[in-house]
Amino acid sequence: MSFYIILWNYTDQGIKNVKDSPKRVNLFKSKLENAGGRLIDTYYTFGKYDGVSIVEAPNDEALMSCLLSIGSQGNARTITLKAFTYEGATKIMENIQQ
Repeated sequence: MSFYIILWNYTDQGIKNVKDSPKRVNLFKSKLENAGGRLIDTYYTFGKYDGVSIVEAPNDEALMSCLLSIGSQGNARTITLKAFTYEGATKIMENIQQ
């Protein structure tokens, strides 16, 4: 399983219907679970991004499918970062040859 950090912002449509945001998060959670992943948590933020979601998915393709499905509804735009645990990154760094 891979981890991802998703930074998201409401579109004009999304902010107009902001009261539906919790329902949309639950829909995203269901889509992830159906794809074999899980929503670790979602945080509503202020500043450059309206929210941050941390997810776990079996692969990039499964997550991309979920994100495209949600994105096609027109309520949010996302930026996705693939994340590595401390342990995973340490193993990668141990293999660096200099």
